[in-house]
Amino acid sequence: MPKNITLAKFAGFCYGVKRAVETVKKLKAENPNTNVSVLGELIHNTDVIKELEELGIKTLKEIPTKGDGICVVRSHGESPEVIEQIKNAGFTPVDLTCPDVKKVQQTAIELAKNDYYVVIVGKSEHPEVIAIKANAKLWSSKVVVATEIEQLKEFEKEIKAHKKVGVVVQTTQRITTLNNIVNYLTSIAKEIHIANTICQSTSMRQTEAKELAKENDLVIVVGSKKSANTTHLAEILKDITKTIHIENDTELENYKELIEKSEKIGITAGASTPQTIIEKVIKNLEKGE
Repeated sequence: MPKNITLAKFAGFCYGVKRAVETVKKLKAENPNTNVSVLGELIHNTDVIKELEELGIKTLKEIPTKGDGICVVRSHGESPEVIEQIKNAGFTPVDLTCPDVKKVQQTAIELAKNDYYVVIVGKSEHPEVIAIKANAKLWSSKVVVATEIEQLKEFEKEIKAHKKVGVVVQTTQRITTLNNIVNYLTSIAKEIHIANTICQSTSMRQTEAKELAKENDLVIVVGSKKSANTTHLAEILKDITKTIHIENDTELENYKELIEKSEKIGITAGASTPQTIIEKVIKNLEKGE
């Protein structure tokens, strides 16, 4: 029997990702004889990175001593120091930091300048968080990153003594993570300034996905395992209904039995998942493969 399949409205590329991918392709098309490189993966999606490589757009793991052409700063952002290194290596930098990420960086800088103890709610190893921290650190040494209360416990005495705490959030974080951290900080700090910098796209995607999960036997989350917003989606939905997280349609085979048993299937996707990959997943399900 054909499945009842519902695709979320807010699935796939967000504004920042769409802007980054389209601009990089345009840069190469307009400068065919110029080297176009991206520092780090432009977005967390293997298929997109492969497509960019085929167009001649290179992904740099680190800044070389000598380079030429254009070097793109990806949507996650970088510190001013890294942008300076790009220039010193001989590249022309093109900054494609997502506007929402820029706002978080600016907010963290303002808090640091105004003598707040800056708490960044996010994953310390995520490139967006590394860049936010680096920007704030230019103005203050009192900057910490945490997603768990336990991670802040070692700084409790410092925070109590400092009295003023400023909070910013990784744009793709969960609101529950922010609330937990804020509740803890409220008990130890005299003054707290909270900037809920979770981007609107992330909030809408998570809210809609929760409703989708309530109405379906199974939700399939499509997107890279390296993508923070995609993994958060899967984490949230697992508490509501059966949820699987796949990178593309080839992984559906691993869940054949579960898919066959599910009458109503909801599909959502992370902010760095191309429409073509979502469409392949739907086609595969409709064929009953």
